[in-house]
Amino acid sequence: QVQLQESGGGAVQSGGFLRLSCGYAGNMDRVCCMAWFRQAPGEEREGVASHFRARADLIKYADSVRGRFAISQDNTKNTLYLQMNSLKLEDSGMYYCAASHELRRCSGRPSSWSLDGFTYWGQGTQVTVSS
Repeated sequence: QVQLQESGGGAVQSGGFLRLSCGYAGNMDRVCCMAWFRQAPGEEREGVASHFRARADLIKYADSVRGRFAISQDNTKNTLYLQMNSLKLEDSGMYYCAASHELRRCSGRPSSWSLDGFTYWGQGTQVTVSS
């Protein structure tokens, strides 16, 4: 069993920054990748970024956040991070972290990721960007 808990969300002005955290606990032996998703009101949940435990260099980003967001993991703190810089209004939404047992779930374009491929989910943390 794996438990995930997001934190670090809040309200920020356009152009500002936030760092989201996803603490994880439980048996992570079968988890091969973790990812961040986000969902705006009235819209579908979309992939944002992914991180592979065995290959930290194999990081994926959605085109909309590339160059502004950075995903990283600190195993000593059992935490996955999402550093968000130069925030835009369209970045607003509920951000979730998720974990998958399958490498392919975190591969390819984030727009192609299937929610069903991620076994574990956190409850989400709200990010609100204003002008």
